[in-house]
Amino acid sequence: MTEAPTTTVDDDDADRKVVENERTELKEFIKGLSADDIKSGNWFTKLSAQAMRTYTTKVDWQYFQEQYAGVPPDAIVDQRIKMAARYAALEGGLSAGAYSAAVVATLGSLGGASSATVPAAVATMMVDVAFITRLQLRLAYDISVLYQVPLDPSDPNDMWKLIRVAFTIKGGQVVRESVNKAVPAMVRPLIKRFYSKAVLNAAKGLPVVGKFLLQRNVIKIGIPVVGVPLAVVLNRYTTLLAGRHAQAVFRNEARVIEMAEGMSKRSRHPQLMLWVAWFVIRADHKMADDEALLMQHLVRLVREQHQVVDEQLARLVDIDPAEVWGRIDAEPGDLSDLLDVADRVARVDGDLNAREKAVISELRDHCHRV
Repeated sequence: MTEAPTTTVDDDDADRKVVENERTELKEFIKGLSADDIKSGNWFTKLSAQAMRTYTTKVDWQYFQEQYAGVPPDAIVDQRIKMAARYAALEGGLSAGAYSAAVVATLGSLGGASSATVPAAVATMMVDVAFITRLQLRLAYDISVLYQVPLDPSDPNDMWKLIRVAFTIKGGQVVRESVNKAVPAMVRPLIKRFYSKAVLNAAKGLPVVGKFLLQRNVIKIGIPVVGVPLAVVLNRYTTLLAGRHAQAVFRNEARVIEMAEGMSKRSRHPQLMLWVAWFVIRADHKMADDEALLMQHLVRLVREQHQVVDEQLARLVDIDPAEVWGRIDAEPGDLSDLLDVADRVARVDGDLNAREKAVISELRDHCHRV
């Protein structure tokens, strides 16, 4: 991983001012929480609503075009991740004093606290948790916008997708496997410990996510002799890893969308293309996530660009090869575009397997006519 570019004193001062302003804002937010909010995880429900409500109305594709005119998405994403990591590190230095024996002792006192009050030590610690949570949530959203992956935070499914990506939920294994390459050797044991329980197999309940994020942060508190350097390092590298994870997920989805758009645009047989694509996907009786995503966008694009809706395919459970061959054989003219579709679909999730090769070979026989 390349280091963040050298910054000037003025840049550092500007970044510190941004961080301090956000911490002040979050302190007011924390004051509005009860001990029950923190214990139940409901703090995350409230924070995520607050974090995205105004942000998503301001930050869109046009917003980034005005800031980074003519710059490719990969370069902008790289800069956004590095900026977020700088903010996280600065905030870690400011919050380091919260990670003391007093905080660890006070965490247990939440059980006896009034539902209307939050112990001061816990409130201080929650500023760090809330800052990093909001930072990573907004960073993941930025990355989805930059790769033009449509997400509507008002849609529960899209919001859950954003949360899952931002906090590596069900993706903890991916993060842990990338640690050795992504961070300096001396930091790896700390990062591994932080992510040691990073997989959350839970229902789509925001309070459950709140509990999960708080428990993960307690791992940081539990590391002996947490001081300013360690808090800075953990905040920086966990944010870098979260950003790289979001980049991998949304860049891949953008790749699949781009592939679907090209296939739909070039197709001379849009309805038949859907049948061929689905036939190739089901060739090995398995379905990778990228294959499902490609089919989803193909159906959408064919509907939008060609006004084709195939109700029979939409209801199909098992695809019959004879049905596909019959449709192809009944279609006159050049069918070479279908061969291109089949090859692209088969490769969306990696190299072709034996069954995919066999289907494409038979498709070639049906498409090549004397």
